[in-house]
Amino acid sequence: MTTVPDVTVVVAVYNTMPYLTECLNSLLGQSIGRDRLEIVAVDDGSTDDSGKELDRFAAKYPGTVKVVHQANSGGPAAPSNRALDLATGRFVYFIGSDDHLGKDALKRMVACADENESDVVVGKMVGTNGRYVHQALYKKNDPDVSLYDSALPFTLANTKLFRRELVEKLGLRFPEDMPVGSDQPFTIEACVKARKISVVADYTCYYAVKRGDASNITYRANHLARLHCAERIMNSAAELIEAGPKRDWVFKRHFTWELAKLIQDDFPSVDRPTQVEVCAGIAELADAYFTEPLRDSMDVQRRVRIALAQAGAVDRLVEAIKGDTEGEGWPLLLEDERAYVRYPGFRDPELGLPDRLFEVIGEAVPKHLSTGTGLVSAEWDQNGQDLAVRLAVRVPVAGQADAAVLRLADRAMPKSADKPGGRRLPVGTELSAAGGEQHSEPTEDGLGTVLHARFPLQVKRATLGVRAYLDVAGSMYEIPVRTKGRPLPLARRWRDAVPYRVSATANSKGRLVITTAPLWEPALGVGKRLRQTMSRVKRKLTR
Repeated sequence: MTTVPDVTVVVAVYNTMPYLTECLNSLLGQSIGRDRLEIVAVDDGSTDDSGKELDRFAAKYPGTVKVVHQANSGGPAAPSNRALDLATGRFVYFIGSDDHLGKDALKRMVACADENESDVVVGKMVGTNGRYVHQALYKKNDPDVSLYDSALPFTLANTKLFRRELVEKLGLRFPEDMPVGSDQPFTIEACVKARKISVVADYTCYYAVKRGDASNITYRANHLARLHCAERIMNSAAELIEAGPKRDWVFKRHFTWELAKLIQDDFPSVDRPTQVEVCAGIAELADAYFTEPLRDSMDVQRRVRIALAQAGAVDRLVEAIKGDTEGEGWPLLLEDERAYVRYPGFRDPELGLPDRLFEVIGEAVPKHLSTGTGLVSAEWDQNGQDLAVRLAVRVPVAGQADAAVLRLADRAMPKSADKPGGRRLPVGTELSAAGGEQHSEPTEDGLGTVLHARFPLQVKRATLGVRAYLDVAGSMYEIPVRTKGRPLPLARRWRDAVPYRVSATANSKGRLVITTAPLWEPALGVGKRLRQTMSRVKRKLTR
């Protein structure tokens, strides 16, 4: 082993068997070679066999693996700091003891750091077993990426290669009183002070594992613990980054991730005192850092939730979350070519929140548009040999909804339209081909619009999906019409020469479909039937 290894891998360990074994094997199997590698593992008072497994590896690889045992500290910060004190490599790399590396990971990252004189190297990470890992940073290799104009703020874990000279020069250590998120103050300061940050994106360096029992510490922390850690992270980052676009860029991560997660779907079930304390904590951070440019860069759902928490409107916040998760979402108001989602608190004089908070700004319309569109009534309109279908459909759009129309489409719904919000079409899509007679009227509650349409049916075999096309703030959306349990008219026969049957049904996804087909097919001649039979026999013989 050389006097100074190229890289020291720091492993903080607490009850991670059997994942620990794969982690250590992935380190000792690195193509960089054990002569260039040092592993410092600190057992933080494990109560399973993790400590014994570390000792087994240390005995087997005495020149490479160093093991320290200590009493449990309650988080990864203390054992990571202990390992840093013992590290001797030119670089240090941090790995979770339940995760593992690709075979060439360390070799590629050290080579990247040496070639580009980088102080920090981010190797591509992926999640396994359902663990989410943000991927936007890994689109391409980048020798010099900035914290202030890239996806790096969404990748602030310490699972990176750091030049140890920088770490010691800055005196970087992990705050030991943070049960979760203690790696972010370390990583943010290193990235702010680094001469250069590089990305290795063409090779999967790191496999982040979600344990089968979801016992990773990030998943166990409660609302208040995560709130206090977010406060520490953001306040420490604010001391490093002056107010302005750069800080907004970094803090967008914390408002859309750490803080937004505190007021997501499980918030209504949290006890009231905790709800109040969480909202008060978010309010303090929002008062300090939630600038207008940052606010406008976020999606409307998160933006509104944070604003309601900031205003201390706990009941309205709970109502908003329940409407998103349990109901049909919230209707939209169109005014002056702008679209507003009518969340609780919209134009509420008691709160006085600006309309801008509720506006759809440069994003797809939320799922409210899709889930709120449904059938009001359907009936046949027959005049002799001519048959039409009359439809009334409610769309959750009020105000300037005159661009909304209905169409019958004889093709399958695009896959993208199955997602909340429907399919975005080019602005100005021609809709005059909708056919039939159409008009609209506001609903009695003033929160939506009812579209009325009459479509003459053609004599042909067809399955026609009923779609609403809605122009929302300059973007056109194609939305399937759901029957929502409404009664549908009985199948109707029409035409005499070749009788046809028409029916209105709900497909497997609950969407309204109009089907036309002849009651029977014309009889085939004897010769044609014989040719079809011979063709089937031939296909079987050639299989």
